[in-house]
Amino acid sequence: MSHTVLLTGGLGYLGGRLACALVAAGHQVRCGTRRPGALTPDWLPGMPMVTLDWASTKVLTEACQGVDCIIHLAAMNEVESARDPVGALEMNGLASLRLLEAAKAAGVRRFVYFSTAHVYGAPLQGNIDEMTLPRPVHSYAITHKVAEDFVLAAHDRKQIEGVVIRLSNGFGAPVTPDVDRWTLLVNDLCRQAATSGELRLNSAGSQLRDFITLADVARAVNHLLELDAGQLADGLFNLGSGKAMSILEMTERIAARWRALTGRDIAIVRPAGDGVPPPALNYRCDKLAATGFTLTGQIDREIDDTLQLCLRAFGK
Repeated sequence: MSHTVLLTGGLGYLGGRLACALVAAGHQVRCGTRRPGALTPDWLPGMPMVTLDWASTKVLTEACQGVDCIIHLAAMNEVESARDPVGALEMNGLASLRLLEAAKAAGVRRFVYFSTAHVYGAPLQGNIDEMTLPRPVHSYAITHKVAEDFVLAAHDRKQIEGVVIRLSNGFGAPVTPDVDRWTLLVNDLCRQAATSGELRLNSAGSQLRDFITLADVARAVNHLLELDAGQLADGLFNLGSGKAMSILEMTERIAARWRALTGRDIAIVRPAGDGVPPPALNYRCDKLAATGFTLTGQIDREIDDTLQLCLRAFGK
């Protein structure tokens, strides 16, 4: 079924990939952005742009008119949130509430909010499912938890079909190298490969993370858009691979893909470890799986795409 979707943050790292995937799935996607006069991007020329004013209820309500579903990604990232916690609360919390209220007023059916696995705390460890008590410690996670609560409360009151996605470590090639998310681990390592000829870690790499491809993230979003309202349950879903991988293992995988693509070996440079094994991590996504969603898990393909983009954009 085709839906009219308002996607906020659709020019960003995850947003760009989602926009392309949603259009490919047959949805009518409008990109909400706070950039006045933003032009439709070359990588998705048919996508209408909607200018949003996060302080204006009137503008937000007008933007929601005729929309079936909202996917809300627009937020300050973890670096910006650490630098400006008050601004993060205003953007991630208050602006999200204003958009939610506008969606309700405009009769939007479903509101999908992208949160983060880090609402459970830092570092992530142990068995984590949706019943795990959140304990956010970073302003990025704290402010996302604020927005989560408003979305889920509206869902519980049957004011809107609210969905909260707690995303683990999504990774993959951005739609354009201009997207400023090259500090993310996999992106940084792929760029290092193309520019320096080595993969340099700041630690021994023993820390465990739950990595999920952006292709699977996009598939999950489309699945949640199509899901019958009765299957949403309380509206809260973890989204990850459910399989922990160490930073070193991911680095070694990138090195292997580099070798397969270029025919050249690449060195991994890292400090020595202390010999202490990291805490176990099991980021459980059984709840989403129970609705019929399955992963493709095409990690190597996502790494290859990212390496090839880096070679084109940054390679010497």
